[in-house]
Amino acid sequence: MMFELHQMEGVDPTGRMFSRDAKIDVDENGYKGTFRYEGLALESSEYPTTEEALSDLATKLQRKKFSDVRSRLNFREDRYYAEREPWVYYKVA
Repeated sequence: MMFELHQMEGVDPTGRMFSRDAKIDVDENGYKGTFRYEGLALESSEYPTTEEALSDLATKLQRKKFSDVRSRLNFREDRYYAEREPWVYYKVA
């Protein structure tokens, strides 16, 4: 079941800015993130928190030469948050 939708932004390996949704699903085992960009599809491992799932996605993007990766909560279940939520910046792993 989808729990949260986060906006992920940064610079792709070709130097273009990107902005895509990262979906966070929840089940009895924890939280798992998925991210798609052009032909790339990434999935995090399962974690006890959404923050860890997003950090895993950011690390996987950085390993594929994406840079300046950041995220912000857009939706939690049916509630909209975006402009009220701060950006989370991910340092290179």
